[in-house]
Amino acid sequence: MTEGKRLGLFTRLVRYDDEQSASQVYADALEQIGLAERLGYDTAWVAQHHVDPAEGGLPSPLVFLANAAARFDRIRLGTAIVTLGLEDPIRVAEDAAVLDTLSGGRLELGFGSGGSKSSFALFDIAPEDKQRVYAEKLAAITAALDGADLVAGRPLHPPVTTLRHRVWHASFSVAGAARAGAAGAGLLLSRTQPRDEGVRLDKLQDQLISAYRQALPDGATPRIGASRSIFVADDREDAQRWARRGALRFLDHLRTAGISEMASTVEEVLRDSYIGTPADIAARLAADTAVVAATDLIVQIHPIDPDQRAALRSIELLATEVAPRLGRPVSKGGSA
Repeated sequence: MTEGKRLGLFTRLVRYDDEQSASQVYADALEQIGLAERLGYDTAWVAQHHVDPAEGGLPSPLVFLANAAARFDRIRLGTAIVTLGLEDPIRVAEDAAVLDTLSGGRLELGFGSGGSKSSFALFDIAPEDKQRVYAEKLAAITAALDGADLVAGRPLHPPVTTLRHRVWHASFSVAGAARAGAAGAGLLLSRTQPRDEGVRLDKLQDQLISAYRQALPDGATPRIGASRSIFVADDREDAQRWARRGALRFLDHLRTAGISEMASTVEEVLRDSYIGTPADIAARLAADTAVVAATDLIVQIHPIDPDQRAALRSIELLATEVAPRLGRPVSKGGSA
């Protein structure tokens, strides 16, 4: 990780304890973002999930980030992602414009077509229409952010002339990565994705990065965010204990949700997770070709999801022990 690579914290807003209230989950996430800001992280990201708190309990990411923007004055705030197919694109543009204005231009606006089957059923969208609906709504919000009239003579208000250049597209496919590049958007790469047995995640994503770079317009600056599941602890056995606990909880969630085909063992849940001491994690990241090629490393602790103390310690160790091993200077800041 060179000094020029941005470091992001992806806060998933998942309960580590079944007794946790939503308000406590949100308070914990804000505490994590506050620590990340003090430790020099560049961005804080959240994802949108509907009616599925075990996967991520945040249906309204822009509302949550508005609260974060009022609390923290430096760290950039991103959505990874807003499931745009389930939203009114003009309303998303308006909410994003207000948040970007209030935060002093700190919003990073990520979109994707994904989402659970239950979410699309909730909004009465057929799975086979998902990509078409996403493309139509992406075109509408892009036009709005570009300043096109929403009605005769009336463009988006408040105006946000630079937000268009802070849009990101999430993709699992080479074709989607190329579309993101052609649009001049950033590319968001997932912490895991379906693939054949034996195929490394980074090697698969190298193909997406290549297609994205080739499609970028002349003179456009690449923005590539590689998300990775990372849990750092002072002790390797402690890290593995937390990881197994989190994986078992996630397996219970998959069974309850009727989607156990996603994973059936602890090993499958943790397939793409980096777990261990700072030295362990630094070695894994240095060998990850997609992370090396990315402009942004975006770290999340899901699906390990330890308690708050362990989560804060992992955030701290990543900034103070892992990143310096990869060439990023230690930032002055607080500790957990």
